[in-house]
Amino acid sequence: MSNNKYAPETKVTHLGRDPLANFGVVNPPVYHASTILFKDTAEMEHRAATKFDKGTMNYGRQGTPTVFALENAVAELEGGYGAFSVSSGLGAITTAILSVVESGDHILVTDSVYAPTRFFCKDVLKRMGVETTYYDPLIGKDIEQLIRPNTRLVFTEAPGSHTFEMQDIPAITKAAHNKGVLVIMDNTWATPLLCKSFDLGVDISVHAGTKYIVGHSDAMLGLIITTEELYQKVKETTFHLGQCSGPDDVYLAQRGLRTMAVRLKQHQESGLAVANWLAKRAEVSSVLHPALESDPGHHIWKRDMTGASGLFSFILNPTSKASVNAMVDSLNLYGIGYSWGGFESLILPSDPSSIRTATKWNAAGPLIRLHIGLENPDDLIMDLEAGFKKLSL
Repeated sequence: MSNNKYAPETKVTHLGRDPLANFGVVNPPVYHASTILFKDTAEMEHRAATKFDKGTMNYGRQGTPTVFALENAVAELEGGYGAFSVSSGLGAITTAILSVVESGDHILVTDSVYAPTRFFCKDVLKRMGVETTYYDPLIGKDIEQLIRPNTRLVFTEAPGSHTFEMQDIPAITKAAHNKGVLVIMDNTWATPLLCKSFDLGVDISVHAGTKYIVGHSDAMLGLIITTEELYQKVKETTFHLGQCSGPDDVYLAQRGLRTMAVRLKQHQESGLAVANWLAKRAEVSSVLHPALESDPGHHIWKRDMTGASGLFSFILNPTSKASVNAMVDSLNLYGIGYSWGGFESLILPSDPSSIRTATKWNAAGPLIRLHIGLENPDDLIMDLEAGFKKLSL
């Protein structure tokens, strides 16, 4: 299937499927496999020698037709050369980083990064002798000023976790590549459908497939997508770390992929309806949503992405923690929980100041993150309106 011939909605419907190779079965079969048998010792030796080649089956942990179907689909959808499915989104992040760094290296990480990525840098990379410097997510081409002779990697995330800053990825990748530095992008928010990260210059893209790709809050999955130049290196690291994904979780991701386009359209439409309503509320200081024209990063979002998901934040005017908790606890349609990307709406109070080091978080009041699910947006707004009555400003 040509990478450029069809629209994204068509691609997610057809990529990674070959019914004629499976007795006409529409969905790829689910292979539950550990041991892979060889017809003779010559084949065993050949596969052992080529175990890092694309599509080679040597042992269940290294992939099956079920796994390859998903990996090939997401790689083509985002414009990369190849992909790897691993145990979780964090597994994708840590494996991707470990694929390209070694002791004595220095890396640059956006200050708005997903908190567990920061913890990994602090608790694991530091022990390995890899130094991390955090940078202002709005730095753009000036990232070049932070690059040292031993800088190996710039880790980006667009938009930023909880605070939704839009990074200028093309400017960062150009500056990094001028110095021989690689760029990884966490592209979970936009998915491979709404952001073609390799067109922006990145070398590796990572996703929490748990979110929008699976789409139903019922599987854990991470995905790493690479250029051809880094494919072997990432595959070897994935193998040596014992990273893999379960066949049933991969199947759920394949199923989710087929409806991701229509789900994302609804997430975007409902999310913007709620965001625009919040922007007019007296209780709200500001709404952090890149697809809003009022958002400082809107021009970058409009340039680099073709749509928005249902995740964003808003900042309240000054109020107490008890007041925020009373509001959140009173809601009926918003679950209180981590993760996002499923059919259900979620709410999560957050304090970004606790994990900022390169920049200072100076919001007017408390920050609340929302994931807008597939419920009727009028019902979601009605629920929030009732919740605001519990808020004592």
